[in-house]
Amino acid sequence: MTRYILKRILSGIFTIWVTTIAVTLLIHLVPGDPVQIMYAQSQSTTPEQLEQIRHQLGLDRPIYEQYLMYMSRLLQGDFGTTIRGRQPVLELLLGRLPNTLLLAFASLVITILVGVTAGFFAAHKRGTWVDTTLMTGAILGISIPSFWLGLMLMYIFSLRLGWLPVSGTDLKNLILPAMTLGLANAAAVSRLTRSSMLDVFTQDYIRTARAKGLAERMVLLRHAFRNGMVNVVNMLGLQFTYMMGGAIVVENVFAWNGIGRLAIQSIFQRDYPTIQGFILIFAAVVVTVSIILDILYAWIDPRITYS
Repeated sequence: MTRYILKRILSGIFTIWVTTIAVTLLIHLVPGDPVQIMYAQSQSTTPEQLEQIRHQLGLDRPIYEQYLMYMSRLLQGDFGTTIRGRQPVLELLLGRLPNTLLLAFASLVITILVGVTAGFFAAHKRGTWVDTTLMTGAILGISIPSFWLGLMLMYIFSLRLGWLPVSGTDLKNLILPAMTLGLANAAAVSRLTRSSMLDVFTQDYIRTARAKGLAERMVLLRHAFRNGMVNVVNMLGLQFTYMMGGAIVVENVFAWNGIGRLAIQSIFQRDYPTIQGFILIFAAVVVTVSIILDILYAWIDPRITYS
């Protein structure tokens, strides 16, 4: 187990290292002069000032020197400064990251509560109207874009009923964006849960447990549910990644001050240091969550062994 964890950590470090190469190439993949693009809206910037900025960013050096300079700064915890406002990029990102993680985890809780519960009951009531209704709702949920669902929830609960605020970053403002992300992902989780549970219900040990006279609740929860969750946990790891990406859209719909909203603002402002920092932080969070979920597999199903 320890050896496997070390291998996964090294694999995660390699992934982040590849990401650093990608973000270094990012500026050079954009057509035209990146400095002129960054300051396109500034009419007072002179060619001499643009050249000075190009020198400060190291864009007048060969690309391998730019990468070495970038890595040297990263190893010291320096992600650079923003083009607008000259703020430290790392400080700005870390200030917004907790809001995005809070939104993603709140959405994940909704996804688990709604998706796993719906899938479990659909499998248990296979072929009945309960199964048909829940899976029809799941298909509709998969088909609805998250931004449209967010606008509809905003219209119903904010504009029509007046129960929840339209935008902001307080805990009360978290409900609508979390519901938007959570319900959109719960649809996919419910379908996978149903499929996984149907496979478990046909296993010999389930029939044996029932033949021994165990209560149906114990058979379902202690024997079937835990074994059926192995594939679902894997799916939840992927769903968390989707939630981090989907948060970029949802944060802008609800004006939630997370790194997703900051990324969109940085793209519009051509603030490349902030965009580079966002990509690195995003990759680090996704890699960390993936490693944690891989370790959880052994706890959920002791039959899984690592080498």
